[in-house]
Amino acid sequence: MRIKEYEPLAPLTTFGIGGVARWFAEAASEEEVVEATAWARERGLPLFVLGGGSNLLISSVGFNGLVLRVALRGITVAGAPHNAESSGQPAERIYQAAAGEPWDSLVERAVRENCAGIECLAGIPGTVGGTPVQNVGAYGQEVASVIERVRAFDLREPGFVEFTASECGFAYRRSRFNSADRGRFIVTRVDYRLTPGGAPTLRYGELERALSESRRDGSLPSLTEVAASVRRIRRAKGMLIVEGDPDCRSAGSFFKNPVIREELFQEIASRSSGAVPRFPAGPGAENAGRVKISAAWLIEQAGFQKGYRLGNAAISSRHALALVNIGPDGRGGATAAEILALAGQIVARVEARFGVRLEMEPEMVGF
Repeated sequence: MRIKEYEPLAPLTTFGIGGVARWFAEAASEEEVVEATAWARERGLPLFVLGGGSNLLISSVGFNGLVLRVALRGITVAGAPHNAESSGQPAERIYQAAAGEPWDSLVERAVRENCAGIECLAGIPGTVGGTPVQNVGAYGQEVASVIERVRAFDLREPGFVEFTASECGFAYRRSRFNSADRGRFIVTRVDYRLTPGGAPTLRYGELERALSESRRDGSLPSLTEVAASVRRIRRAKGMLIVEGDPDCRSAGSFFKNPVIREELFQEIASRSSGAVPRFPAGPGAENAGRVKISAAWLIEQAGFQKGYRLGNAAISSRHALALVNIGPDGRGGATAAEILALAGQIVARVEARFGVRLEMEPEMVGF
């Protein structure tokens, strides 16, 4: 394995921000994951695992350790070990995807092969390995609902382990990999249980409206039509990576939609002139009596408009949830400190206005 020195990290992120890695390596196999982590451990170096760089903000000083980019590729497909044919339901299919596979390529393949379960997650940047870490979700779907198994390398007790979905501790934008066991495991493969010929997931209002306008006969859209509609919506919001588009120079949604007490939601609603967007808080006893509220709505109601600038950082001109690296001439150049200064201003004003503290979504590295 080739270990590089002083590798620029900004080009490896969708934000286009960050310093250099003191040491850098790419792992194209599980054997190279073992080799690279052993190399860092023997030298007492901190380790950061890089995937697609899409949900990440790296400091301008970079990372003084080994950055390991996971580049394992390959997808295999097989029938589920326990399919549902006997119950009259469609048989399920397992897609085993290596962690370095581009996520949207997997979605495209599944949709092309008419397998339902991830069609609403089209257009999300990044790699397969990042999906269970953050429990990636959008437009009414989360990967937690289709993940069968996650294979990972355990850095604490070196060796490969596999987790079922129930062992991953999935919650809203959360898993054991970014909470209780943060930094312990390197995901190398994810298995997804998808349904051939299954119906698309249509439970998100904006997506349903977009599809009803294109299918006025009321018939059920195909998976291809759903994925295409999701990509159009994401592009309109600057949430689809498009070369040369300054609104795409971001980490996607910078803030999570807060889950708050129903009483606080009603208090906010009583002081608002229009309807306040709300969503189910999700399953689990911890979400009883709670509701999810739109972070974008909170930001705009706190007085921030799309396109608002603070130095070289800005709120996207198309979506209040995305912070962008706009730079002095629209071609980038913001520092991580400028992004965080803007984020801090937003957090403070939303909390002062509504009593809700926004939580930042991207991973912070090198701070």
